Amino acid sequence: MKSSKNLDPFKRSILFLASFIGVSFMSVAFAYVWYRYYSGTMFVVTFYRRGHYAVIGIYFLMLFFFSNMYGGLKIGQLKRTEVVLSQFLSLFLTNFFAYLIIDLLAFRIVDPTRLILTMLVQMVFATIWEVFTTSVYNKIFKPWKMLLIYGERPAADLVYKVDERRDKYAIYEAINIDEGMEKIAEKINEYQAVIIGDISAIKRNDILKYCYTHQIRAYVVPKLSDIILMGADRIHVFDSPFLLTKGYALSFDERVIKRFIDIILSLILTIICSPIMLITAIVIKIYDGGPVLYKQVRVTRGDKEYYIYKFRSMIVNAESDGVAKLATKGDSRITPVGKFIRATRIDELPQLFNILNGDMSFVGPRPERPEIIKEYEKEMPEFSFRSRVKAGLTGFAQVYGKYNTTPYDKLKLDLFYIENYSVWLDLKLIMMTVKIVLKKEATEGIEQGSITAEKESSEIDVNEAIKDLTESNKDF
Repeated sequence: MKSSKNLDPFKRSILFLASFIGVSFMSVAFAYVWYRYYSGTMFVVTFYRRGHYAVIGIYFLMLFFFSNMYGGLKIGQLKRTEVVLSQFLSLFLTNFFAYLIIDLLAFRIVDPTRLILTMLVQMVFATIWEVFTTSVYNKIFKPWKMLLIYGERPAADLVYKVDERRDKYAIYEAINIDEGMEKIAEKINEYQAVIIGDISAIKRNDILKYCYTHQIRAYVVPKLSDIILMGADRIHVFDSPFLLTKGYALSFDERVIKRFIDIILSLILTIICSPIMLITAIVIKIYDGGPVLYKQVRVTRGDKEYYIYKFRSMIVNAESDGVAKLATKGDSRITPVGKFIRATRIDELPQLFNILNGDMSFVGPRPERPEIIKEYEKEMPEFSFRSRVKAGLTGFAQVYGKYNTTPYDKLKLDLFYIENYSVWLDLKLIMMTVKIVLKKEATEGIEQGSITAEKESSEIDVNEAIKDLTESNKDF
């Protein structure tokens, strides 16, 4: 069998073929229930061959779209459980919209039982298919044998993060950038890929060029300047290429469109979610008799301060000492009702009124408290870049990070969003937020005793961390 390195150019084609087959099989299940039970329930329209093909084709495209959106097709890229969960969510949404289409075509509400049973069969098939394709993928594409090149910033945390995907990556050794390019080059040649940590741009560029020259994979931890350049315009002045960074976030027309979407979506969701908000308010009031809503000063675009509204999830006077504190793991201040509404994000629903009021947007950097921002800016003056757009109910850092993601990483994620803004990106992040509600780790608090999400420098030596994890990596 060829090595994973030789087959790597064909990886995308292999994964696309596997995804196409999986989605096709699940579409066949829908086709059966459509032909057998629903095609004959139409009100006026009589479906012939092309009509059937059109309905089944629409179903296939919807399932492929949602599966690709939520990561249900990312075999070998996401964790197995996350791929299965994503596929379940994709099937639910696809069948939900398919049911609406059937109702519209039938001019009445049809019995959904057959479609629900079909969806359950599809979920079983999706699980079996994921297990099978992942097993085949792991046999063909072995974990990359990697070298970590690090600098002054602690690298042990990065080792442990990468080890969570030991089926895909395996760091076997680490070397400090201060060892010199000659020694680093010798080490690089012993590995299939390298991870270039957060090191100075000058030294990093030498390593990057060396890897490119010798066709060695390089995973680069971007610096803030890199993320700014990602959103730059590509222009040419005669035969000279330029990257243009404009220094502002959104243009006037982009702000107008974004505001229009915010108003429409927040109005629709306020109406839909009003029963949930009413029940939540009653339950909170019954539990301890305290106030239903919790307001707090936050910062939005242009460093403007405003009151953010949430359903109260903590005990009354949770910060009676006057010190701003983020929620910690197992925080005793969170009530039983609060645990549920935080886990399901119901506590965030009153922010729909903040959006209607114009203080927030649906998508943007999560608003921070003024005193916490000041703490972050002592170490990261660039943290103020986040206030170039309105604060958001959801955002890039919420979809791809966690509650306890470090401020430096949050800044990178938020800056990536700002520099790559588009209406489509906003809509994608809104749809991705549905998946995040189902992920427990997205709501984990910071460590006990911490006031901000800053992590203390790891005292674990990076090579000691690699040594501890080497044995488990050998199994892959």
